[in-house]
Amino acid sequence: MRLRADFAKREVVVPSDYEWVPSPVAGVERMMLDRIGDEVARATSLVRYAPNSVFPAHQHAGGEEILVLEGEFGDEHGLYPAGTYIRNPIGSSHTPRVGSQGALIFVKLHQFSAEDSRQCVINTRSASWAQGLVEGLTVLGLHQFGGEHVALVCWAPDTLFKPHQHWGGEEILVLEGTFYDEHGAYPAGSWIRSPHMSAHHPFTREDGALIYVKVGHLA
Repeated sequence: MRLRADFAKREVVVPSDYEWVPSPVAGVERMMLDRIGDEVARATSLVRYAPNSVFPAHQHAGGEEILVLEGEFGDEHGLYPAGTYIRNPIGSSHTPRVGSQGALIFVKLHQFSAEDSRQCVINTRSASWAQGLVEGLTVLGLHQFGGEHVALVCWAPDTLFKPHQHWGGEEILVLEGTFYDEHGAYPAGSWIRSPHMSAHHPFTREDGALIYVKVGHLA
């Protein structure tokens, strides 16, 4: 399978585009954002777990990055409420499970550098945020390796950022509010992937925004 697999092309998925498809496991559905491969794939997805569902034990041959969006995700290593950021490096393994409230996660598979061995769990709801580059932005850095940077960025209402280019590309998941640029408006749940050396002029309006953003990984 090849889905939004041309990384030189800008891609946008908004919630009205969602098409949930069942995984091989009962109670687990996926909204595929990009994918190269079949069941084992380089993939970016939203994954929805029904209450009390369990996914089989598996090893992460190419690494796994997770942001818990709703509910509580878990495995044999712990429980991860909404707002938890998880990195499981190449060679790690686990058996995912959820409780009575189910869970929704954003997950990226098979996208780690072989040298990127950091394992981490960050509760973004209790972490310390820093002032961003302009007034109205606060930033929580989550991961950095080589030219790749991952962060959450909180935009206050009516914040304007300077026009800029994305060396190595940029990927955004809008978590709250509405994010804007000169190309359009992106409500919560929108996913935007912009290629290497693309440019835009982002801003917010009255509701502000909270976004997950990864840069430098699409060169």
